[in-house]
Amino acid sequence: MTKRASTTAISPIQQVTRLAEDAQVRLVRFLYTDNGGIIRGKLSHINGLADRMSDGIGLTVAMQAMNMLDQLAAVEGMGPVGEIRLTPDPATFHLLPYAPFTGAMTTDMIKLDGTPWEACPRSFLKRQIQAAADLDISLQMAVELEWTMAKKLADGSFAPIDESLCFSSAGMTVAQDVILDIVEALDEQNIPVELYYPELGHGQQEMTIHHADPLTAADHLIFTRETIRNVAYLHEMYASLAPKPFMDQAGNGGHIHFSLWDKAGKRNLMYDPSGEYSVSKIGLNFIAGVLEHLPGLLAITCPTYNSYHRLQPHFWSSAYTAWGPDNREGAVRVVSRYKSNEQGSSNAELKAADLSANPYLALGALIAAGLDGVRRKLDPGEPITVDPGNYTDAEREQRGIKRFPTSLNEALDALEKDEVLKSALGSLLATSYIAVKRLEYQSFSQQDEAYEFKHHFWKF
Repeated sequence: MTKRASTTAISPIQQVTRLAEDAQVRLVRFLYTDNGGIIRGKLSHINGLADRMSDGIGLTVAMQAMNMLDQLAAVEGMGPVGEIRLTPDPATFHLLPYAPFTGAMTTDMIKLDGTPWEACPRSFLKRQIQAAADLDISLQMAVELEWTMAKKLADGSFAPIDESLCFSSAGMTVAQDVILDIVEALDEQNIPVELYYPELGHGQQEMTIHHADPLTAADHLIFTRETIRNVAYLHEMYASLAPKPFMDQAGNGGHIHFSLWDKAGKRNLMYDPSGEYSVSKIGLNFIAGVLEHLPGLLAITCPTYNSYHRLQPHFWSSAYTAWGPDNREGAVRVVSRYKSNEQGSSNAELKAADLSANPYLALGALIAAGLDGVRRKLDPGEPITVDPGNYTDAEREQRGIKRFPTSLNEALDALEKDEVLKSALGSLLATSYIAVKRLEYQSFSQQDEAYEFKHHFWKF
């Protein structure tokens, strides 16, 4: 159960320590998400928790050059010499319902002099939040989670838990027990679930978590990913959040919803009843920035070799740099609003994202791209109200619609050319991220589909 600061005059570290002791916690996980999108961490025993929270736990700098295959990319300054500290954010303390006597916190990567390490993804997101604040903008964000529930067969292979249809009540019945336990575990952690339903693929599920500020949204995504996989495992199931765990089934997305608000978080800046589809000029500028940078942005929001099997025309996952109202084949969908709260529910959705992404990098890079559109007052072009895949090449070119990169390697090429995104990331983070992902692409491109399946299925 997530606990927030009390009104008593004690420090956040003391508050967490007392909560952990009261719950008879023995181990606390210090979690971070690396450049390969893998959730990793170290654990502190309760006896040394206060000191570990204050001092952090040591981590070799080489870990930010490690990819999802535990291969070490060649990055200057990320070898056997050097250390940073995993320093937890006390506000993120959770008791883990699926792990008795265990708690967890998300962490920042801090240098020995006490300043944020330049390769820390969580610090990168904080910088983009501040960049928005400098323009008198705050954001609300949320990620839709799609995953495939499977069972392990006697021969070691995996199969979806059902063959039910999209949104079918039969699929709800098959997954009822495990989904209820997932929802209850999220409730205990104060992570607000909004919607759940079986999706198109066999064994595929979808769950929506309520929007929050970007840092909280990213933290929520980490704990939700952990909860889904761990609770499923306790039910002798395997929850794969990989983009394409079964090649003959629908892929899993991690669509990012975003809205712009004033600095106080009181007024939705994306809403303008006189604007096209009630989207304000600043909202259109932000969407235009996302579209402008999308080729390179994909290397961060769709960051694995497996991701590009999903991003195909006519698969409802988007394959072109188009936007439009409730257009699920567009890269950015302007979402229809709810009558009960027209202004508050105004938002847009980046469909070209999946759950193999590091959420701190994905949300931060999306913000950086959108803010570039705001600063430059970019125009997203005409809204597209048809499947852009149905246009001819000439019709797409006339409308400025481009096909996505078709591989991780192509997306990395685009990222290397995108000075706005690289500048936002900073030299060390950009260099290490690209090196890690290049090595992943090189490794997977030399192997077969079975190797790809094995190494993506349960790492995400």
